[in-house]
Amino acid sequence: MQRLDEQSPAVQYLRAKDKHLGKVMTMLGPLDYQIATNGYGFLVSQIIGQMLSNKVAAVLTDRLTAQCPDGRITPAAIACLSDATIHGIGLSRPKVSYIRHLTSAVTTGTVDFARYATLDDAQVIRELTQIKGIGNWSAKMYLIFSLDRPNVLPYEDVAFLQGYGWVYKTTDYSARAVQKKCKKWRPYSSVAARYLYRALDAGLTKEPFHLFK
Repeated sequence: MQRLDEQSPAVQYLRAKDKHLGKVMTMLGPLDYQIATNGYGFLVSQIIGQMLSNKVAAVLTDRLTAQCPDGRITPAAIACLSDATIHGIGLSRPKVSYIRHLTSAVTTGTVDFARYATLDDAQVIRELTQIKGIGNWSAKMYLIFSLDRPNVLPYEDVAFLQGYGWVYKTTDYSARAVQKKCKKWRPYSSVAARYLYRALDAGLTKEPFHLFK
């Protein structure tokens, strides 16, 4: 379990740089999170979640997990399942194909999760996006939630943009606008994003954001 709180250098830095984000941090308090250690299973869950709500994606991921012989989404477990079985849990045929492509890449060594820990962010994104079905969004989610990289700005992610739009009262979600506004978060963009994700999960974004209230 990882924890972000008032003693964390990243939190202290972000508070000093961004009063809006600092208010969100105060509203949420300490933030605890776990790193996704099963990189393959995490990427499969990202394939499942493409263009779906988090709730629906979680249900489908749980269904796939239940079909795996050992109760974990691993290359060996997926190899034991037929395309019809995977499709039958509610996944589209293209997503079944993407999962097969990822599984093949892992089993042949094209995707090496241990090696990714030694590469910089750009290299990881470059290699992962060579796999059919893995785009920048999935690669960035992997960097943040599996490798715990501190400086990834997920401007492709709808949930992140919801939190971003809430705290800054904007509907301009263009990559250029988000990058410009969030430049001050460097080198802790991922940490800032975690707080916006948590604000969304906690339901804070259902009410207007007030900096001084």
